[in-house]
Amino acid sequence: MKRFAILTTILLVLPTVALGAGGFAKVGTFGGQFLKIGTSARATGMGSAYTGVVDDASAVFWNAGGLVNVLGNEVAVNHVTWAADTKLSSLVVAFNPRSIPGTFAISARSYWMDPMLVRTAYNPEGTGETFDAGMSTFGLSYARFFTDKFSAGVTLNYLHMGLAEVAVNSGALDFGIMYRIGIKDLKLGMTIQNLGGNYKYDERESKLPVIFKVGASFTVFHTENQALLGSIEFAHPADNLERANAGMEYALNDYFFLRGGYHINYDTDGIAGGFGAAVPTGESTRLVADYSAVDMAALGIAHRITVRVIF
Repeated sequence: MKRFAILTTILLVLPTVALGAGGFAKVGTFGGQFLKIGTSARATGMGSAYTGVVDDASAVFWNAGGLVNVLGNEVAVNHVTWAADTKLSSLVVAFNPRSIPGTFAISARSYWMDPMLVRTAYNPEGTGETFDAGMSTFGLSYARFFTDKFSAGVTLNYLHMGLAEVAVNSGALDFGIMYRIGIKDLKLGMTIQNLGGNYKYDERESKLPVIFKVGASFTVFHTENQALLGSIEFAHPADNLERANAGMEYALNDYFFLRGGYHINYDTDGIAGGFGAAVPTGESTRLVADYSAVDMAALGIAHRITVRVIF
């Protein structure tokens, strides 16, 4: 088992060596940027320092190795109000088949905008026709424990990207691991996301924004009614310089949550915050609602709302 864990770590780390060979930012040279938009209000409320934290259905977008913490079934719906009047919505359904060990999930994510007027040099106010643009992914995820402390997971995504009458399709792979140390609830997580081939959009070749992340989370303090969780994360994107995230979550009776975090070395993202509430709806069912706001400087505030049903 130790050999398997070491091999997995090597497989995750090697791509970052290749990605970092250039030594300079490559902003604007990769496509599929919507894949980097966070889809969980809890995660973004903690400054997106979530690779070493994730323990819910949103793991399919953050670190598939954390999906194993969904012990029953879970449905998660998220909506993001993004810059330039664009939006991103996502849906995840996670479940545990009785006949197969591990946790499965199916997911959908859509980055979209309202229809816009077709404008020409002779009709700057619009021709009366409209066009739209959008990008979507449909994913299948699987994760399982290999020991009582080590878990790994994978997500296969089908991508569809369209602008007016032009559309392209591609595929991507995410892979992540989670290791539970056992001291102060310390967890280590690593993931590499958006592994895929090149694709052509309007006769121009583009790459997916591969990103490697490693993070850790730990319990700062824990009493009968209160708990404080801390997390930190380092990321190496293929199209930008290294960056870091830090966040905290305060829980009261596991029913009410306050969160805060900060994005380090980002082009726009800065301070983040949010809150959440969990309401038991039965012996083994629970309704959880979260909200977050992230300051994106000149781009304004990004608002997120996530609703999860656990049953």
